[in-house]
Amino acid sequence: MNRSMRNDDAQMLLATGVVLLLALLSMSIYGVKVVGMGEPYDPSDDAVLHTAAEVDEVWEHTIQSRITNLEGLGTNLEICNDAAKSVQSDLVRHGEHRGVEVILVGLNVSIDGNECHVSAEAGIADRNSRMLLMLEATVLLP
Repeated sequence: MNRSMRNDDAQMLLATGVVLLLALLSMSIYGVKVVGMGEPYDPSDDAVLHTAAEVDEVWEHTIQSRITNLEGLGTNLEICNDAAKSVQSDLVRHGEHRGVEVILVGLNVSIDGNECHVSAEAGIADRNSRMLLMLEATVLLP
């Protein structure tokens, strides 16, 4: 009976050691993740600014081009809406290629006579910085 008691004690000691080892391992993994969060801003990394300038530059022209390409494929509101959504998804992909996240929210499309008004808020971000850009376009319908 004495021998059985020693085996049980050894197994409990081993289980306790394994639990402590796993706890230390998980804390070290967390520590490594936290260390990377405090990296200073790199002033030479201006991808957000470049992407914001590109988005602002192409917004209205691209919507005009898409509306022209979609001519005759629906009502004016449908064409304008489809063009805006197409440009929205293209800008998201453009950001992915640049390593920057581009999110367009609040996409608003309206028709006034022969003009299409499109507005949205563009959130542009990477690991170092974020930027909010208001986009507005007024384009003529064909």
